[in-house]
Amino acid sequence: MSQHTPPGQMAPHIPADAYHRAQATGQPVVFVTHDTTAAFPWQRLLIPFAIAGAAALGTWGVVAALCWLMDVAAHTATVIAGAAGPIGAGGITLKLFSKK
Repeated sequence: MSQHTPPGQMAPHIPADAYHRAQATGQPVVFVTHDTTAAFPWQRLLIPFAIAGAAALGTWGVVAALCWLMDVAAHTATVIAGAAGPIGAGGITLKLFSKK
């Protein structure tokens, strides 16, 4: 958690040697501050888009994996049914693939 300086204070701490030198000589102490605020806070916009992009890629990955799994299952069922020949249960036979 960042700690911000209260309004009206330039610096919460002055090094002791700079303070004593300024007191002894009457020389002013100059504080240089850099403006770190950007024109637009890109992080506020970028983080939600990164999360949404990761979720979309993950969803597409799951869909692709399920499609691949169903394709493998269909090919496996086809190979097993072709190798087994006619399937029968209780006197009723079902021929899945007829060889002509």
